[in-house]
Amino acid sequence: MGAALRSELHLQFHAVATAIVLGLGLYFRLRLSEWALVALAVAGVWAAELFNTAIETLTNLVSPDYHPLAGKAKDVAAGAVLLAALGALAVGALLFGPKIWLLLSR
Repeated sequence: MGAALRSELHLQFHAVATAIVLGLGLYFRLRLSEWALVALAVAGVWAAELFNTAIETLTNLVSPDYHPLAGKAKDVAAGAVLLAALGALAVGALLFGPKIWLLLSR
């Protein structure tokens, strides 16, 4: 995972987002059930991104020249990451949205 983190810009973005979410969770003193949802969302995004990186790397190895099926495999893997990220965003909005709204409306 370290090698992927050093070489993949999207993983670096997810690392920063994870740090922000963990900081917000500590600041808002999330309950155990809320932490569980955050952990599942974060793990889902990281797993999807790592699978995407693995699929892209393997596809580049076996098909260094452009091939429509190679492009399709990469697009589907990237779509899985997008879906996981949107799910995590929904979890974050549901958990943190009301807390942030309350803080801002004071």
